[in-house]
Amino acid sequence: MTYRNQFWLVGILSILLTSQSSQSVAEEERNITLLPDSLSQWYKPVNKRQVWLHTMFALRRELQAIDEYAAEQDLALTRKWSDKFITHFRKLPEMVPEWRDDVELDEATRLETAARTGDFKTVTSAVSRLQRNCRNCHREYRAIAALRYRSPDFSNIEIADEQGVLKDYGTHMDTLSKTVNRIKIASEDNRWSRAAKASHELRGQLHRLAESCESCHQDELPRQRILGDASNRTLDELDEALTQQQLKSTGRKLGEAAVIICARCHGVHRTLGDTRSFLFD
Repeated sequence: MTYRNQFWLVGILSILLTSQSSQSVAEEERNITLLPDSLSQWYKPVNKRQVWLHTMFALRRELQAIDEYAAEQDLALTRKWSDKFITHFRKLPEMVPEWRDDVELDEATRLETAARTGDFKTVTSAVSRLQRNCRNCHREYRAIAALRYRSPDFSNIEIADEQGVLKDYGTHMDTLSKTVNRIKIASEDNRWSRAAKASHELRGQLHRLAESCESCHQDELPRQRILGDASNRTLDELDEALTQQQLKSTGRKLGEAAVIICARCHGVHRTLGDTRSFLFD
């Protein structure tokens, strides 16, 4: 049964078996494990490079080249790319022994022989079968592997609070949410000094959050998109509305900040991060 079918089965059971608690259904979903342990050695952080991922890219590129050159009946280039593909493809069961039976090595040998003899019809047939083999594997494992090895993991990130005490990432995000709500609550109750203080605290919290981005991102562009000039302008306009004690403008600017900063970041990171945590932590 594929992961997708398993997932939908769990969903159907959760609807039909109304007497079953939601907690037990969640536990059933969390117990789905499809990835072999040996796969982790080919992904970061265990490996310095995303070796498995780049091997997949190479295989896809090589199959495309073989298919196109076979259609042109270019024997030299068909052989060249076939040799590259065979070398990478035969390494797969060595890299992940648990998937040995899923790798169609006989079909790869058929491709190799046909490429050497110039049997372009057989080359094309073998490429088609190998591509189907790839699709079948991807249908089973690609989504879950992407979540496991390529989605954000915030569990090891710590951020200092106002007193310099390190807190885990989740605690810092909870503090941010409370600070934003404090601005909204205080402004609606005409407690403008309290709202202004919370806005000042929000800037500091966002600044410390931005410093944590470098744990994943090696350049400034991702951070600037979410916590850059546009965000600072919106926060400046929020402060001006608070100074002028303009309730409607405060609400509007607070909403803009929530979209530009919170929703934009969550849209990229939170869904994947939460799903990864739910499935694997």
